[in-house]
Amino acid sequence: MHIERYHWAQESDAVRRKVLMRATQDISEQMETAAMICADVRIRGDAAVVEYTERFDGVKLSAHALRVAPEAFARAKSLLPSSVQEAIAYAAGNIRRFHSAQKPPEMWMMEVDQGITAGEKVTAIPDVALYVPRGKGSFPSVLLMLGTPAVVAGVQRIVVLTPPNEEGGVDPAILYAADLLGLTEVYCVGGAQAVAAVAYGTESIPKCAKIIGPGNPYVTAAKRYVAGVIDPGVPAGPSEAIILADAQADPRKVAQDLLIEAEHGPDSAALLVTHSEALADAVEGYVQDFVKSLSSDVRRAYIETVMQRYGGIVLTESLAQSVDFVNAYAPEHMEVLVEQPFALLPSLHHAGELLLGEWTPITLCNFMLGTNAILPTGGAARTVSAVSLQDFQKRTSIGYATKEGFLRVQEKAAVFAEWEGFEAHAKAVRDRL
Repeated sequence: MHIERYHWAQESDAVRRKVLMRATQDISEQMETAAMICADVRIRGDAAVVEYTERFDGVKLSAHALRVAPEAFARAKSLLPSSVQEAIAYAAGNIRRFHSAQKPPEMWMMEVDQGITAGEKVTAIPDVALYVPRGKGSFPSVLLMLGTPAVVAGVQRIVVLTPPNEEGGVDPAILYAADLLGLTEVYCVGGAQAVAAVAYGTESIPKCAKIIGPGNPYVTAAKRYVAGVIDPGVPAGPSEAIILADAQADPRKVAQDLLIEAEHGPDSAALLVTHSEALADAVEGYVQDFVKSLSSDVRRAYIETVMQRYGGIVLTESLAQSVDFVNAYAPEHMEVLVEQPFALLPSLHHAGELLLGEWTPITLCNFMLGTNAILPTGGAARTVSAVSLQDFQKRTSIGYATKEGFLRVQEKAAVFAEWEGFEAHAKAVRDRL
């Protein structure tokens, strides 16, 4: 298996741009298709959703079968091994505890000056669609990561969208996770057609104020297309990870962790960034062995593609240059496998999450830590945060002034208004008495 290797200080600008590019950013081809699908769903509703579900998912469903029937939830639990139920339930508890700690007061006020009070009121958004992908596997963890903060935030209507499996249903683990969260409105629909359905509303699928959740490039393209109609949420495209390591890192652990996000799909990104050529050599050898040992031909093929396309090894000249690279890349996941990870923490500015030390592999965050694993991709981590309670709430500013407070600022407000050319603003305060 070939693994791309880049000597960062020696690479051309063109090569550097290629390395920093990933699938989330390169969706020009998908935009045209997504625009066509969205426009069609807007016009034809359920009929278009059913047609595209058959074309892209290979499943023929009637419009009334798009929503999962109530009895399917109980049946799902009976089909799920107890060990899987226990793992999901344990993860759900940690995720709820973490997100409950994010809950702000419903309202706060402060006196900014005598007689002048300002504050905020926090309210849950009215409704939201949670997108749970399926194309390359089943992801109940995604539903826990999206559904838990939505429930804790108090969103009244929570709609779940997930592509159908080969039998035209939803994976039992996803339904079990939905049941744990008390979510009953689940639809067997995915792809660009699912995004369009909740953006515009169809006969069977409700229009929502927001859609949030990771997806393939077509889902990402559809979100961009309908962004003026529905809040598209955190940019969450194909998986991406950086393993930032120094010479002290264990090459076996580094190699194992490099494969975590690479096995998600051929459009994932997985990079080792290090200034130690000896570590890079050792990791490459372990990666070759680990990939050969995988039992899944599909996952093996994904990793092989990633290591030549959006992944590989970036060799820098120093730890400081490695830090500069990862900050420029702004990855979704970043493991920090250096001798003193907490000492390096202040220098790491842009990442969806930072996982410190050799005992915190990405796997833990994806499932068990309680922190949210739905993270910004495609470099959006420079300005966007991980999914949290804030994604399901909005803040309304509150102001109050007594007569005394009004008189204190009356003339200042009028002067400010006049300076900006607003005569009516000024009159509203000067003539108030």
